[in-house]
Amino acid sequence: MSPAGPGPELERRLLKRARRRLTAQVAGVISLLLALTGVLVYCVMVHQQADAARRDLTAAVQRAPIAHPPPCVWLYALRPDGTVESSPGAPQALPFRAPMDRVATGLPPRVEEVRVDGHAYLIRTQRRGDDTFQAALDLRYQDAERQRLLRTLGGAELGGLLAALLVGQVISRRAIAPLGEALARQRRFAADVSHELRSPLTRLHTRAQLLSRRLRGGTDPILLIDEVDQLVTGSRQLGEVVEDLLQSAQLQQLRRPFGPVDLAVLASELAVAEGARADAKGVTIEVRCEGPGDHVVRGVESALRRVLSALLDNALGHTRAGGHIRVTLSRDRDLVRLTVRDDGVGFDPAQTERLFTRFVGGGFGLGLALVREVVEGHHGTITADGRPGAGATFTVSLPAGPAVTPSAWTPPAREPERRL
Repeated sequence: MSPAGPGPELERRLLKRARRRLTAQVAGVISLLLALTGVLVYCVMVHQQADAARRDLTAAVQRAPIAHPPPCVWLYALRPDGTVESSPGAPQALPFRAPMDRVATGLPPRVEEVRVDGHAYLIRTQRRGDDTFQAALDLRYQDAERQRLLRTLGGAELGGLLAALLVGQVISRRAIAPLGEALARQRRFAADVSHELRSPLTRLHTRAQLLSRRLRGGTDPILLIDEVDQLVTGSRQLGEVVEDLLQSAQLQQLRRPFGPVDLAVLASELAVAEGARADAKGVTIEVRCEGPGDHVVRGVESALRRVLSALLDNALGHTRAGGHIRVTLSRDRDLVRLTVRDDGVGFDPAQTERLFTRFVGGGFGLGLALVREVVEGHHGTITADGRPGAGATFTVSLPAGPAVTPSAWTPPAREPERRL
């Protein structure tokens, strides 16, 4: 499974579209809240202006002297003799005589908004003693205040929209990030599954084909018991791989306790398991132990088996017919070294680091990346050396463990193998 395929590209487009939608939704909600707040502020201001205007007019018409009215208010007085007296500088278009004449006849006070000569006024007409007073408030000043408030709210809404877009982007990225990580983990898991299962399934398929041909060729079934045992062992090991993958699918790190693992035994078992495939390709696999001491390390047997399986699978995939694969084990004080050397196609030394990279920049695949993850999880290292046309050498170094003795360690019980 390659990330360059249409799947990841489609996922990236979907994630980008989801981020844009979430950004728009967050920005829309914030902008709507700002707009509602602005409307509320505007309505409150208009209501307060109206209340203040009515209070000022009531106070002016009841107590203010005609020569000194409150600011923005003009007073007019209709005397009993029919003459009208006005405040200094009062508009010539006022007073509004119709309500004054009506109130002068004994009707209750009147408050109304009138428009004269293109200007709006709020007027209150009320009797004061024998005179009829009319107070007029020019509303253009209140209109000017409302216009300033609207411009301020509009600027605040625009600035709030820009801020909401930025906030929406931040929130959407944080909200979508877990989804992107989950999709990436899903792709990675699918790639891991396809690679981890390929080698054991290939071994089982090759051995099953060989067993089928021998049975059809008339070989005595008693002579094929070892082959059947290899199938049973391979199927059990395949089950271990599946179990590990299922645990990783549940986002659980493998926490199996480390125990002594003899790499020499694992290497021999895998050389036998790969024997059928190697014979079919005309490749020889040789396992050799060098120097004194055992080759026991501390680790998880199933995981280390996958390391050796991946290295052998890589060597088989790059070795031509008639080639040789040599697995060498040695011990140097506190380190056990396992070397897998082949005389296959090799590789450019400049590409060494990319061998262990997951499909990055023309990487060479996934198996070696998984090998490095397992080796580093066992506090070890893996190195690669090779030349084009001169084969490749992979060396795994792991901390040595205690010797495998009955008193120190007892192999875990295995299910009894059933004869087919």
